Amino acid sequence: MKRIGATASVVFLVGALSGSAFAGDQPLLKEQAAEGYCHMKFPAVRQRTLSSDNPQLKSDSTGDVIDFYGPCDESPTSADQIVQQKQDEQFMFGRAYEDGD
Repeated sequence: MKRIGATASVVFLVGALSGSAFAGDQPLLKEQAAEGYCHMKFPAVRQRTLSSDNPQLKSDSTGDVIDFYGPCDESPTSADQIVQQKQDEQFMFGRAYEDGD
């Protein structure tokens, strides 16, 4: 009987984790704004995974959200989003370390 409970717990845990991994690429908000264009909000990509082959999204609870307006088929981990977030990181780094006049 203990084995059944432990097995059921493991199956449930694996299912929950794999389900959250598949749901990670889904937007938090998706509204049709115009024909072919949508307003979407989705979690930002973790900074340390921006340059990797497997970019990972931040947790929804961090509040770091991308507010996107464009084609409805855009993905949070698409090449366009990765490039844009890298540029945003470089911009913010430059602003943080500018010499004050």
